[in-house]
Amino acid sequence: MRRLILVLAATLGCLAVTAQEYGVVRISVCNLRDTNKYSAEMVSQALLGTPVYILERGNNIPQPWLKIQTPDGYQGWVHYEAVEPLSADAYHDWNAAPKAIVTALTAVVYKEHSEKSDVISDAVAGDRLLLLNAGCCWLKVGFPDGREGYMLKNDAMAENDWRKNLDQSPEAILATAKSMLGFPYIWAGMSPKGMDCSGFVRTVLFMHDIIIPRDSGPMSQVGQRIDKPGDLQPGDLVFFGRRDNGKPSVSHVGFYLGDNRFIHSLGMVKIGSFSPDAEDFDAYNTGRYLFGGRILPYVDKDPKITTTLTNPHYAE
Repeated sequence: MRRLILVLAATLGCLAVTAQEYGVVRISVCNLRDTNKYSAEMVSQALLGTPVYILERGNNIPQPWLKIQTPDGYQGWVHYEAVEPLSADAYHDWNAAPKAIVTALTAVVYKEHSEKSDVISDAVAGDRLLLLNAGCCWLKVGFPDGREGYMLKNDAMAENDWRKNLDQSPEAILATAKSMLGFPYIWAGMSPKGMDCSGFVRTVLFMHDIIIPRDSGPMSQVGQRIDKPGDLQPGDLVFFGRRDNGKPSVSHVGFYLGDNRFIHSLGMVKIGSFSPDAEDFDAYNTGRYLFGGRILPYVDKDPKITTTLTNPHYAE
């Protein structure tokens, strides 16, 4: 569906897009920045195969930048090499085509079906490629820019098989979270290469086909708020921050594990406890705990908690 949007250039050197333009991320992890230059602050990331809306085009030839919007509503500038612009028809065809979903935390795409062949690209969990063919040990995959290669079946699954095995239970989600223990904190990171606090939550949930807002503040405003610590259940989100004149201001988020313990990304992905007598007691975060949030019962019921089957970016 082609949508018309009117966007005025916010700064000199940016070209407004007057009709909806589309694209798909073409590298394993794409960095979004707050302005159209490499030295600008990174604000988020998007994964290979993510369908995006192109909102503006930078006028800084020969290295034009694109301002894009990701499926969680986030906006930022990316270098043109990171995104493959597509027509509305090609964008629809990409979304409708069979996919291979990367399930390994990190993986490699080879030129041939041999680990001794040349490498085409790296890949991370949550990346989505075209599924061109499936053999006994390898998947032939395609990129949005037309490149083709091979992935080990141990590293990726045909989307149909992935959906049959998809587990959105708290136990499965927390197991995925624990599989990233020790992974480094990176501001605005949102992949197994490195994550900030909300990027960690967002990455874990996306591996289970759940899309929620990108940052901890907006995350705290979806689903069901849990005010009493005793009402928390494993898989709930836990929010931290400060209170301004009694009003909570959220700045950090993690998953509640149960038994007064939580997992989050701060310095690295790690587990802490709210219990003062516990070996892993986290006094700092216990002191700034605000409330919890329950999201799993609200997938596809809250308009801001979607999946790749229901999010508009994947449906057009």
